[in-house]
Amino acid sequence: MTIYNLYIFDKFGTLLYYAEWNRIKQSGITREEEAKLMYGMLFSIKSFVNKISPTDPKEGFLFYKTNKYALHYLETASGLRFVLNTDTTAVSVKEFLQQYYAKVWVEYVVKNPLWEPGTPITSDLFKQKSDQYIRQSPIFTTKTA
Repeated sequence: MTIYNLYIFDKFGTLLYYAEWNRIKQSGITREEEAKLMYGMLFSIKSFVNKISPTDPKEGFLFYKTNKYALHYLETASGLRFVLNTDTTAVSVKEFLQQYYAKVWVEYVVKNPLWEPGTPITSDLFKQKSDQYIRQSPIFTTKTA
């Protein structure tokens, strides 16, 4: 299983953090443009799922899968949005994202008195712990071309 990249947005669509590990193909647009496209797509998919679902979607949109990758989505009660792109064989990603939120985000961002909500993450400690957590997870492997 392979992790390609991670986006973290706030409830207003601000990209707070982005990291990539095994991403081979680049989009050809700037990181800011790519983040806006990603957030817009998430907004549209969430709206679609909520309107079209034949039953009440308690958790709403959680992931989608193509023949090349899977996008996994976690939205917290405070409106933070975590997006993790993996290969199509990744399992238990919802639980992984919940643990990432609790063990990395809360510990190294929420508890950081220097961080102001709504601003991109600049903490080197958070970046280091985030990378370490991702690389040590059972769903992370290095992709060889």
